[in-house]
Amino acid sequence: MTKTPSNQLWLYDTTLRDGTQREGLSVSIEDKLRIAHRLDQLGIPFIEGGWPGANPKDVQFFWQLQQNPLKQAEVVPFCSTRRPHTKPPDEPMLQAILAAGTRWVTIFGKSWDLHVTAGLKTSLEENLAMIGDTIEYLCSQGRRVIYDAEHWFDGYKQNPDYALQTLTTAMTAGAEWLVLCDTNGGTLPHEVTQIVQDVNCHLSMANGEWSTIPQIGIHTHNDSEMAVANALAAVMAGATMVQGTINGYGERCGNANLCSLIPNLQLKLGYSCISQHQLHQLTAASRFVSEVVNLAPDEHAPFVGRSAFAHKGGIHVSAVERNPLTYEHIQPEQVGNTRRIVISEQSGLSNVLAKARTFGIELDKDHPQARQILQRMKELESVGYQFEAAEASFALLMYDVLGLRQQFFEINGFQVHCDLIQGKETTHSLATIKVTVNGENILEAAEGTGPVAALDAALRKALVNFYPQIATFELTDYKVRILNGNTGTAAKTRVLVESRNIQQRWTTVAVSKNILAASYQAVVEGLEYGLLLHFQAENSCES
Repeated sequence: MTKTPSNQLWLYDTTLRDGTQREGLSVSIEDKLRIAHRLDQLGIPFIEGGWPGANPKDVQFFWQLQQNPLKQAEVVPFCSTRRPHTKPPDEPMLQAILAAGTRWVTIFGKSWDLHVTAGLKTSLEENLAMIGDTIEYLCSQGRRVIYDAEHWFDGYKQNPDYALQTLTTAMTAGAEWLVLCDTNGGTLPHEVTQIVQDVNCHLSMANGEWSTIPQIGIHTHNDSEMAVANALAAVMAGATMVQGTINGYGERCGNANLCSLIPNLQLKLGYSCISQHQLHQLTAASRFVSEVVNLAPDEHAPFVGRSAFAHKGGIHVSAVERNPLTYEHIQPEQVGNTRRIVISEQSGLSNVLAKARTFGIELDKDHPQARQILQRMKELESVGYQFEAAEASFALLMYDVLGLRQQFFEINGFQVHCDLIQGKETTHSLATIKVTVNGENILEAAEGTGPVAALDAALRKALVNFYPQIATFELTDYKVRILNGNTGTAAKTRVLVESRNIQQRWTTVAVSKNILAASYQAVVEGLEYGLLLHFQAENSCES
């Protein structure tokens, strides 16, 4: 293996294997292929695709990648060492690894003597033979081997001499990377630093006995909320490969989050991981993966979260407007994110002015309508509205005060009928709605799985002939919160509706003692704002 430049780090993504072990996360072969190609575009050098010997889906994944290969990344299958008292050529798992047709393979073995005797129920000597035999066999078949030392840190703390023997065995057998795994996620950064230094010292002392000394990698789990910190500590102590997952997905509490590791390593510590252009794609890649695996993005995730560069306090907003460095540790554009000014009852006039600018509206602080917007917003939030989570509704409020709100349609009334059968669950609802569009009165009806779905369907049916682009709008989330539950069925309800088109997402909010009225208003404003975005984009293209 060629010597790695002093500032070069190798990223190893295990989202498609370790990440999919997260509770509640499931992916199809097509999902895995889409994610793999997106990670390839992001510049990840190693992408672990799964365990083909244990999962038929992964066999298909590797086969399909042979038909449509990645452009720059090495796709890697994952497998354990041979079983006790067997021969590698007789192991079906290893044959499946070879059949994957990759240049690199990752093999994990036991580092902790407790796992050898209690888990594998074999001797410490046999475990060493399992590691050595497996790696030698794979190397003899033309494969380059990454060795994951499972439970490395716990094993080293329990029995350092034996743990180091497992690494020496893997190194002697031909492994090119020795990856130290904090599998239980219980190690602290100062321990990682010391142990990685100990390993490097052990390997340096062995220099001269081996023609090639393997490089050190790090694989951390987040059970102590230390996965990213531990990975950084390992790199600063000499590790040159970092394993992790997009968005930190993984079993139990997850793995080291590459979306935090990459910018910390590259922007803060000066290591070379991916190109600057690829770093700008990080936020988009994070959200792409969350969409494919059907998990809501973590809005407060560092670097890539929607709130990572959101400013709410008036003093913060005023300072950021003058100099972003006052409250931002990096430029959001460096990781493909954007600055957001959050509007809430805690906002000052500076928030309103800054937020107006994001919608292309320049307001002076002495403009009377600027204070009208602020006053109207605070009045609505005092009765339960929450605009920090519903910027589309704030935009419509602002356009309304400024006299710029377009009247795409007018709702004249609606009715909803639900079939309720005692003792039986039913979701059948029928909604009728009266709408005026361009002076024409429209009456439409539609069914849905619940009253809100029926209302949404009826409204779209009434409008789509006038505004065909509505067919591309999708209601993606619907949240209901009771604001004063002590009043029983007369409680005030806040409804948040998230919508999207092909390019954007937006959220609207409404509050009422009638849950259907609040839902209807939020749905109506969602369609209205979507039309506003469409015509603004259309006018921008024409100009």
